[in-house]
Amino acid sequence: MDIKNKTVHELKNMLDKKETTSVEITKDYLNRIGEVEEKVQAFITVTEDVALKQAEISDNKRKNGEKLGALEGIPMAIKDNMCTDGILTTCGSKILNNFIPPYNATVVDKLNNAGCVLLGKTNMDEFAMGSSTETSYYKKTKNPWDLNRVPGGSSGGSAAAVAANEAPFALGSDTGGSIRQPAHYCGLVGMKPTYGSVSRYGLVAFASSLDQIGTFTKDVHDMALIMNNIVGHDPKDSTSYPQEHPDFTNALNQDIKGMKIALPKEFFGHGINEEVRIAIMNVSKKYESMGATIEEVSMPMSDYALSVYYIIACAEASSNLARYDGVRFGYRAKDVESLDDLYKKTRSEGFGDEVKRRIMLGTYVLSSGYYDAYYKKAQQVRTLINDEFDKIFDKYDMILTPTGPTVAFEFGKNSDNPLEMYMNDICTVPINIAGVPAMSMNCGFDSQGMPIGMQLVGKHFDEFGIIKLAHAMERELGLDNGAGL
Repeated sequence: MDIKNKTVHELKNMLDKKETTSVEITKDYLNRIGEVEEKVQAFITVTEDVALKQAEISDNKRKNGEKLGALEGIPMAIKDNMCTDGILTTCGSKILNNFIPPYNATVVDKLNNAGCVLLGKTNMDEFAMGSSTETSYYKKTKNPWDLNRVPGGSSGGSAAAVAANEAPFALGSDTGGSIRQPAHYCGLVGMKPTYGSVSRYGLVAFASSLDQIGTFTKDVHDMALIMNNIVGHDPKDSTSYPQEHPDFTNALNQDIKGMKIALPKEFFGHGINEEVRIAIMNVSKKYESMGATIEEVSMPMSDYALSVYYIIACAEASSNLARYDGVRFGYRAKDVESLDDLYKKTRSEGFGDEVKRRIMLGTYVLSSGYYDAYYKKAQQVRTLINDEFDKIFDKYDMILTPTGPTVAFEFGKNSDNPLEMYMNDICTVPINIAGVPAMSMNCGFDSQGMPIGMQLVGKHFDEFGIIKLAHAMERELGLDNGAGL
């Protein structure tokens, strides 16, 4: 069986009709990983034995007439910053090169209960700090559309795995665009749900008030299926919100006539590539032809989002990463002379340059002399950004923007210039600051054949509306999203 380009809902249909088995599907994906992984470098750990065992259990359940999970027998990949019981979890860092968690993240348990099969843990920027997956300690993941280009970050491994047909879907985490930007670069559907709608329990923290787990899929139908199985309140996560969620598959094939969509002019300004801008404007015209209303709006506070994001994110990272001290778990430096020496050597040897850079910046803005000038001020501006989103959503159902200012760039182009690298997140970070949901999906290609992502931003807990609008555009465009690797 050729699994190339198969979606989750297609595989699910084949399993339900007994046209194949989970073991056959899993073996095909493992074979595909064997064929292309050397080129793509999407995985840190491939869990072949675990996958085949889970697939066999799934097939036996189906054979014996037992109750099946909603995604019974479907393979998946998981970003390597989500804890997996008994399976190496590194966060792309040397400092966790020997960390094997004794428990699962809640989202992993949810997908296990739904019957999913784990193919492996995917590569990522170290501790999710990066926009290109170039800061990983282990390898540099390639973009399946062009192996000389980055797949985006920090969830580049998850995005590349799906784009290269090494997995039908994958989990990622999004702190400032780390799902949506790789989805844009790799021609996928990527969703950052509302903050608090998907449990963060078992997600290794980078910036706790911004981090959110989400998903990469090949189409919007798949996104609806996966979202149904990962959202929901979790008492283990104090930021998890007790919100009732609809069946997201009911958002498919819906009429969007009468919906009001805002186009914020600040997201189309300096740094936005002309081909990207044209692709998004083409989408807006198509929405108008489908009966939606499109209006240009102004969101001036978004100009401050990148500055606010890097102050808050680095401050929270400084606090969260203090636990890596060489004492309790993870990497420990050798030949130390004192406890202070252990701390210094372990962190100096265990963390990469980008992580050190952000820890130092975060520690600086939290220090007594600069707390009010930087961290407190950033939190005040964050409130203003939240208020601006609320005002837009008083009048509009959705916001449409580019996902990123350019298509995927070549390796090394921005790696020596942190400020240029940070600018890749300019369209995505305001959404994390406000905690609202957003999705990126492919809406066309540039003159070199690289995918261009459009971003739909909804009000809090309106993932249903995003899926509704996204599916309508997906049907209208009818794009072939295969990377052709």
